[in-house]
Formats: sequence, structure tokens, C-alpha cells
Amino acid sequence: MKATAKAHPIQGLVKYHGMRDEELRLPYHDSISVCTAPSHSKTTAAFDPDREEDVYVIDGEEVTGRGAERIDAVVDHVRDLAGIDHGVRFESANNFPTNIGFGSSSSGFAAAAMALVEAAGLDMTRPEISTVARRGSSSAARAVTGAFSHLRTGMNDKDCRSERIETDLEDDLRIVAGMVPSYKETEEAHKEAAESHMFESRMAHIHGQISDMRDALYDGDFDAVFDLAEKDSLSLAAATMTGPAGWVYWQPRTIEIFNAVRELRNTEDVPVYFSVDTGASVYINTTEEYVGRVEETVADCGVDTRVWDVGGPAQILDEDKALF
Repeated sequence: MKATAKAHPIQGLVKYHGMRDEELRLPYHDSISVCTAPSHSKTTAAFDPDREEDVYVIDGEEVTGRGAERIDAVVDHVRDLAGIDHGVRFESANNFPTNIGFGSSSSGFAAAAMALVEAAGLDMTRPEISTVARRGSSSAARAVTGAFSHLRTGMNDKDCRSERIETDLEDDLRIVAGMVPSYKETEEAHKEAAESHMFESRMAHIHGQISDMRDALYDGDFDAVFDLAEKDSLSLAAATMTGPAGWVYWQPRTIEIFNAVRELRNTEDVPVYFSVDTGASVYINTTEEYVGRVEETVADCGVDTRVWDVGGPAQILDEDKALF
């Protein structure tokens, strides 16, 4: 009863904000994202009837407190589905910087859900596994199905699950990651989202934005997709910054990257758009033809960069890839 899985983190395109149900992590509205590769999380999970206590380790450190509680929600659900009460040993490792706005919780919980479901001997589709991952992180549901994926809202697992969206943009998209380290409190921001006076305005337009994004993806319209993603980043920030805590995640270099991207687009006609989740780091979306020029521009802002492309769905790995 042991398995290892790998999943890629997501870049939110139409991002979710706030949760109707914090325990089941049911979002207020739909969301769409794209997975980024080769960045990934890898997780090995093993159920053992003789193990008395669960052990969770991420990047070499044992997880306690709220982090362990979120993993418990996924582990306990898998145990319930499988009808077992075995203890579990769980180890995960990331190959990219975490907690700076690049979706490590999405890939982490997606890989965890895949490994746990496989180790427990459950036969589930990826959309079904996405409902398991969602209990740790709503974004993880989309990391399970991979590439461009759509998480639908709902009040149950039949409705609130992820599906992949087929589009011709998968091959040509390149994502320059501009790393701006800054500690963030994504979970706290989600908890207070509905208390922002901007939240109702966001809810009023988000459904139309989801439809527009799906249509643009079906058409393979790069500019339409990533113009929508750029505007959604600003909408998300408006709701976040006007909540009770007044969270402001952006740093001076975040703004510098925004301005550099817009100047490149407006003066050189380069297809390039910025996007941010809850954090200071920036995704810069462009095409294979222009990725070198874009990376040079972002590096000139004084930040470290990485270049990613589109990552597929979460995968079960061979035994020789196990972490223990």
C-alpha cells in the first residue's frame, strides 16, 4: 500500500477567491488555470496497518500545526473512501521555490491525492481524484487534471470537480517566472474575501469572464486568454487589498515587472502579459518565438527568472522514483 506521484503547480488565469465551505474547500465561483512544467511536487505515501501515528514530511521537515491539519483532511477522506484505518507515512519534495506565489500547495496536494488514492487501492478518474485534492487546496483540483483546467463550483463532489480544457495553446505557451520572494498568507486572504466591498463586484462579472476564457481557449486566441488573465489579476488584488486585513502582496519589483511587460507589449508589439496569484512573484506569459526577449526584459528588473511551459496531469511514478 505504497505509491509515488508527481504533479505540476498551477498559474491561475481566472482565479478563485474565497470559500463557501472552509472544511471541504468549496469555492464561491468557478476558476481556470494552466499547469507549469517542469516545476513539480513529488510525493510518496504508504499506508501501514501497524503504524500508530501519521507522519508528514515536506522538503525534509516534519509538518505540524495547520499544515498537518490540511493534509489530515485529504488522508482521512481517502481512508474513508477505502474503508481502512491504517496509519500513513507521507513525504513530499518540491523542485521549485515555495510560498512565494507559484502554487506549491496546488502541486503538493495534487501529488498527495494521486499517491494516497493509488496506495489505498482506489480506482478513481482524475476528475474524481480532483475532489480529494480539493480538500487540501482548491487549486490542487486543477493540478490533478493538468494543462488548462476548469474547476466548477458546487456544494458537493459531483459538481465541484475539475475538468481539462483542450486548446491549441498548450504547445506554444511559454511562462517566464519572475521571482519576488515575499511571505504570503493565501489561506487568510481566502477566509476574509467575502468581507471586501469589492467582492460582490467580482462575483457579478466572474461568470462572464469564465465563459469568455473558455471561448478564447477553444479558439486558441493567445491575446484574448492572457489579456483576461492579466485583468483578472488586478481584480483579485482589488478584492484582497480591500478586505479587513488590507493584504498588499505586491512589492516594488512586482510593479516594475508589470510596467516592463506593458512597455514591451506596447512599444515592440510582443505578445506578452503578466499574471499574479496571491503573492509578489509574477508569471509573464508569452510565446516560444519571443521568450528570450521577454526573459531578458524581466531579468533587467533585478529578479531571478525561470522559463516554464505547460504541464500535464498528475501522474503515478514507478517504484524506483519513491522518496522512501
